[in-house]
Amino acid sequence: MGLITRRPVSAAAGVSPVVNLSHTPSLAGRQRWVLALTAAAALLIGLDASVVATALTAIRVDLHASNEELEWTVNAYTLSFAVLLLTAAALGDRFGRRRVFVAGLAIFAAASAACALAPNVSWLIAARAVQGAGAAAVMPLALALLGVAIPPQVRARALGTFTAVVGASVPAGPLLGGAIVAGTSWQWIFWINLPIVAVLIPLTLARIEPSRGPRVRLDMPGLFLATGAASGLVLGLVRANTVGWGSVETLALLGTGLILTAVFIVVELRTDQPMLSVRLFAVPAFAAGNAAIFFVWASAFGSLYFMAQFLQDGLSSPPLTAGLQLMPWGAMTVIVPRLVGSQIHRFGERPFAVGGMLVHGVSMLWIAALAAPEASYGQFIAPLVLSGVGVAAAIPAAQSAVLGAVPPSAIGKASGAYSVFRQLGGAFGVAAMVAVFSASGGYASAGEFTAGFAAAMVACGLFAAGAVLAGLAL
Repeated sequence: MGLITRRPVSAAAGVSPVVNLSHTPSLAGRQRWVLALTAAAALLIGLDASVVATALTAIRVDLHASNEELEWTVNAYTLSFAVLLLTAAALGDRFGRRRVFVAGLAIFAAASAACALAPNVSWLIAARAVQGAGAAAVMPLALALLGVAIPPQVRARALGTFTAVVGASVPAGPLLGGAIVAGTSWQWIFWINLPIVAVLIPLTLARIEPSRGPRVRLDMPGLFLATGAASGLVLGLVRANTVGWGSVETLALLGTGLILTAVFIVVELRTDQPMLSVRLFAVPAFAAGNAAIFFVWASAFGSLYFMAQFLQDGLSSPPLTAGLQLMPWGAMTVIVPRLVGSQIHRFGERPFAVGGMLVHGVSMLWIAALAAPEASYGQFIAPLVLSGVGVAAAIPAAQSAVLGAVPPSAIGKASGAYSVFRQLGGAFGVAAMVAVFSASGGYASAGEFTAGFAAAMVACGLFAAGAVLAGLAL
């Protein structure tokens, strides 16, 4: 592959640079439309990953969902999103980016309606998987359309705005979900997507010019192998809680996932147009950065999954109150990344990745120690803030490491790999947290829930330790 040298990371790498806006040309009218529409679509996709958090308790009660089924209402979306990201980007290059972007929005809206109409939890899980497929077509194409429409001299400014808008989905999702559940019913967290998409699609067709990329052959073997590997591993973690870790079913699922992962690596090494360039992992910073984001998001998403429930089932907070109580954590994910992004060129990625996840890991252990039915919310504010700061510092550092480790020609594939590992980390994190929770507690009482929650937070701390070890290799 040749020697790959490190290079300064630009805004294209997703890190907010220091930009002198007084000397940066303004966006033209059509460019503003492209930025507004792609950012709005990406915000909608980001919200749907986190808006469910404060609605989980209502969904569990209304649909009589088991712990395993509740978990799949989150992971079905995350998994299909993760495994289809790279394929959706290739489809956009082949058949037209605007066309696939609009198709993704339409699929997302239709699946949202199916979620709202779900008569049982199995229907909801299936609809969430389709929703994730639509989201996978929207997110990478939003960035591609933005990159094509915005010239280099103003791209940094546009990407900074895009990143800030999408980042707002982290604190806004649980708050919005809580407000909707408190004001109407959980079904409206999905119904609300339809009028937004109904506005976005015609505006996109009217205001965004069509574009295409290089016509590459779709890596269908890679797609099927990646889907099978990820599904086997996550399903094995989920089923282990019900049938036992040493059962034939669990061992068969986990073994199948591992075997398919190995086959996927071999196939991707031998194909000339791989879905994921495995050879990039020979670059230490690239491999370490992807490992770091996997563990970062496993810990962060796993903690968010249970923290929103703990506030309701453990501390008896109403859904809207629980959303507001998560704001100290979520607000940090908007404020901190821009500050860290402006300092990475001075200090490098390692201090922020390692230091951030150390702070987050300690915060998880702090929350575990505080967890008790008689605890007050005020005790959790400080560790929530510190956890949010730690996660928000580690994410741009990992992204910078991944995209800064490859030459410009490989940025697209590197960005795709980063997104895949982030989404898979979230799916594995939730599956692992549920496994730990189920082994230590349950939903029968506030005390039983708190016991399982505390154990899950300790597991989040262990995932954070994995991110620290990966960060040391940056």
